[in-house]
Amino acid sequence: MNAMMRRVVIGSAAVSMALSVAACGKAGGSSSSSANSGDNKTIGLLLPENSSSVRYESFDKPLIEAKVKALCSDCTVKYNNANGDAATQKQQFDTLVSQGVKVILLDAVNAKGTASWVTDAQKKGVKVIAYDRLADGPVAAYVSFDNEKVGELQGQALVDALGANAKSANVVMINGDDADPNAGMFKAGAHKVLDSAVGKVVYEQSGEWKPTVASQKIGAAITALGKNGFQAVYSANDGMAAAIITALKAQGVNVPVGGQDAASDAVQRILTGDQSYTIYKAYKPEAEGAATIAVDLLHNMDVTSVATASTSSNGANIPSLLLTPVVVTKANVKDTVIADGLYKAADICTAQYADACKAAGIQ
Repeated sequence: MNAMMRRVVIGSAAVSMALSVAACGKAGGSSSSSANSGDNKTIGLLLPENSSSVRYESFDKPLIEAKVKALCSDCTVKYNNANGDAATQKQQFDTLVSQGVKVILLDAVNAKGTASWVTDAQKKGVKVIAYDRLADGPVAAYVSFDNEKVGELQGQALVDALGANAKSANVVMINGDDADPNAGMFKAGAHKVLDSAVGKVVYEQSGEWKPTVASQKIGAAITALGKNGFQAVYSANDGMAAAIITALKAQGVNVPVGGQDAASDAVQRILTGDQSYTIYKAYKPEAEGAATIAVDLLHNMDVTSVATASTSSNGANIPSLLLTPVVVTKANVKDTVIADGLYKAADICTAQYADACKAAGIQ
């Protein structure tokens, strides 16, 4: 087990211990503060999209629901996915507030446009937890990863994939949606590494967290630069990376491409060599940490036993739980996403990928 994995395991264990301590006495939803006005048995969960990443429906939603139920057996989660539409999410948010829901976990489609929502909700006694993306406004807590570190890891992994050719390499960057503050942090972190480690970033565009948009943008890059005009592609996430790799193959271009989210198909592409790396952000401690904070807030309990960090936003210091990401390459698939239980070997090693799994020591 390498040093990075030891830090991930230790960090996850620490989070699990904090969640266990925070959960003491909450089973069954009993609390001396249950007299809180409004709905003290319901938590709202609003997730942003399901087109470019399978994580929200496959991991975040079920993990949050299960943890809430474990901590508060008679609590429920009211869930909606905005399918990438900020106006739809605003309607979903307003509906939860009008229904008397007092705690909302919000992963914003447009985190820069939520200040008025969150402010109005706060005036009505609603506590909003910014989940994965730091939403504008007076949020009660923030749960995510060190997102600039994610970008740094992406940038360094791309440099590592280029090897001795890095210093002379031209790089294309297809970034995430500018409305998502995480995308800006990923980009900033990646530039922190790439600007001094590669020849030049010769083409850079922001996307919309949509594979179709990423495909269009890499097509435009090929048109502008030529098939030999770049030696690597930074992609903000795995869904976009999949579309980029398909578009590159169609043009006969074979260069390192990386993403993030540790999607199962991305792991398979890594094993076959089609994708160079992904970034694994352990969804379970993130989701369970958010669920624990939500139940704590539902019962007017202190959240700082779980939200042990602090994030500055618009002059306020927000109690935060910030977790550590890790790079996944062919060399450590077995020791990361498989060992951590994100996927079983059988999930990844279907017939098409059996030989690649065997070569990577995954049985």
